[in-house]
Amino acid sequence: QVQLVESGGGLVQAGGSLTLSCAFSGGTFSDYGMGWFRQAPGKEREFVATVSWSGGSTDYADSVKGRFTISRDNAKNTVYLQMNSLKPEDTAVYYCAAGDVVVLATYPREYDYWGQGTQVTVSS
Repeated sequence: QVQLVESGGGLVQAGGSLTLSCAFSGGTFSDYGMGWFRQAPGKEREFVATVSWSGGSTDYADSVKGRFTISRDNAKNTVYLQMNSLKPEDTAVYYCAAGDVVVLATYPREYDYWGQGTQVTVSS
């Protein structure tokens, strides 16, 4: 059974940076497209970024383009989200997701497995 474990969240001031990591286990990592989503209190879960199985293709939500970078290391079974120039509106629980045969999917329903989430709080 695929398991995803996020880490790296925390409290940061506006303008700061954080790097989230998601460790994958229980399957063949390179078979899966990976995504990051976030959910703020009282809001729906929203797409942040996605990366193809090879790492060669990525897509981002407009709200994070130019500030966030998604990457993966298939040798380490890990996907990353580098977040720069953080804003208070980036505050949310961030979730890692894995989708079998997913290619740059942006909807939660397209993903099969989810992590437990990691809290990111950006203070103004």
